[in-house]
Amino acid sequence: MDRALVVDDDRSWLQILSEILSEEGMQVDLANNLTAAVALISQQSHRLAVIDLSLGGDDHHNQDGLYILRELGRHDPACVSILLTGFATVEIAVSVLTDLGAYTCLRKEIFHRGQFRELVHRALANPPTFLTGQSGSAGMDDEQVSASRFTLAPTALVVEDDAGWRSIFQELLTDAGYQVRLCSSYGEALGCLRREDYVLAVADLSLEGSALPELTDDKDTDPPLDGMRLLANLHADSIPTVVVSGVASPEDIERVYAEQDIFAFLEKQSFERRIFLQTIREAAQSRTYPAGLDRLTVREMEVLRMLSQGLTNKEIAEHLVITPNTVKRHLKAVFEKLGVHTRSAAAALAVNWFGIKPT
Repeated sequence: MDRALVVDDDRSWLQILSEILSEEGMQVDLANNLTAAVALISQQSHRLAVIDLSLGGDDHHNQDGLYILRELGRHDPACVSILLTGFATVEIAVSVLTDLGAYTCLRKEIFHRGQFRELVHRALANPPTFLTGQSGSAGMDDEQVSASRFTLAPTALVVEDDAGWRSIFQELLTDAGYQVRLCSSYGEALGCLRREDYVLAVADLSLEGSALPELTDDKDTDPPLDGMRLLANLHADSIPTVVVSGVASPEDIERVYAEQDIFAFLEKQSFERRIFLQTIREAAQSRTYPAGLDRLTVREMEVLRMLSQGLTNKEIAEHLVITPNTVKRHLKAVFEKLGVHTRSAAAALAVNWFGIKPT
């Protein structure tokens, strides 16, 4: 029987993960602190390890999980490790994948039992390959880690003023592999759009109570739908958008297709989950990416993103805790793979493709 190691200082998460892995036929060892985890690693080899980043209670700066991953790399390199956390930054996630050889990094706030089971199946069916004589990074450098393993899931924006519908959309999108940002009003959504990037959006056309009616001398004129304002912003950011609404005239539907170039319009009265998921997949695929993008490693994508935000080589190096010469090497690889020759050309393409907002 395969053994699994679960390390988390939260008793509830220990129970949840232990139940899932036991149901998958694994014998599970539990640890709630660094010392206990290191002792188990030294005593017993494991097929799989699920490790929380922070084992310091309320200390969100605690990163004992990274030390445990290093110990696994030294003492049990065949173990497939998964970092499950609520506090990981992009930089930590990249380091976990590239430097510490973890299989993936998952976020607790979007954890889903079914998805986790599927992930475990894939991880155990395709264990990582290690080079002899290596430790810590498990014989891998960041050039060998493809972008497809960077599983800080893409983010979808949901703007809906009905709590029941928000819950439905969140469940479906999470099952489809997205992080989900929920908003209930135009103002809340606008703030999110200015802070974050999204690969797609699901929006209601009518958002009640999210803004004051505009003053007008014509008492028969209805205040403009906040959903219309929202769609204009989504269109400006080139975010594929699926409208799901229960209040819209044929004229409104024609207008949003013509003026805001939405991807699809679905009516709540005839809503079907299967059709919604199919539409979401098609919307995501409608966002075209250039040849060569899929060849970028995780680290190269991070360097490209920071470059597009106006950071210098020195600043990129400081953010990623690497040397400026390493940044230059990554940029050279990025330029070659994307067929560009200058920083400005690469930055312009990144802004266009990813919707990155330059600082």
